[in-house]
Amino acid sequence: MPPWTRTRRAPGRERAADPEIAARHSAALDLWRAGRAEEAVPVLEEVLQGCLAGMGEGDPATLTVAGNLGAVYFSAGAWQQGIDLLAASVSDRTHIFGPSDPRTLTAVDALATAYRLVGRIDEAVPISEGVAAERARVLGPTHPDTLTSRLGAGLARAAFGDVEAALAHLGAALADAEPVHGPRSEHVIALRANLAGCLALLGRAAEATTELQRAAADAAAVFGGTHPETEALLADLEHVEDRTWFFTIGRMAGGGRERDRA
Repeated sequence: MPPWTRTRRAPGRERAADPEIAARHSAALDLWRAGRAEEAVPVLEEVLQGCLAGMGEGDPATLTVAGNLGAVYFSAGAWQQGIDLLAASVSDRTHIFGPSDPRTLTAVDALATAYRLVGRIDEAVPISEGVAAERARVLGPTHPDTLTSRLGAGLARAAFGDVEAALAHLGAALADAEPVHGPRSEHVIALRANLAGCLALLGRAAEATTELQRAAADAAAVFGGTHPETEALLADLEHVEDRTWFFTIGRMAGGGRERDRA
């Protein structure tokens, strides 16, 4: 099943500041959003070399491109290369911006997501929960970036096998997000869809059905009835009584079944 918003917002994506770099950077991100990560890699590698030569390794634009290259490596299937660059991005940003700067927290969230998706769950859980708490402190509990991290924390707990804790994480985030952003926010749809998956895993099919019906209706209104994400939610509805359908929630199994936007 397709991951949530694969072709829209991806882990760690930011904008480079310099106009010339931003143009080439944007072209690479367009390839990435179009599902052409392997083509985006050499473009970003070239941009990064230009940043290093022209601005130095500590320039914010260089750090942005380096972080995005790590995420694109990961999307292209070079998982370890991506994780190594994402970890370096966290270290560099922490040193230059400080541990609580939103730019650092973006890198931390991307690294936590990468760890979770490759099955390094013991590392993903504390990092995911830590960045969610820090973003809530710095940005507020309903800021879009905070909601991304709160979703990630819930998914990490689900992947760890602690589905009750995952349900609590996701339920609290949904309760906070919906009054602020409305039911048709992409964040709210993603939270509701994954909360439903946890309910299904726990054998609470009737409750899962209610949440999936709401998520599918909202997704159809936002994306259209034939959009892959709407169709994925409808497929979840068809399998809501089959707990095995939801076993990979929070993990990358194959294409990944989660609706995870970061």
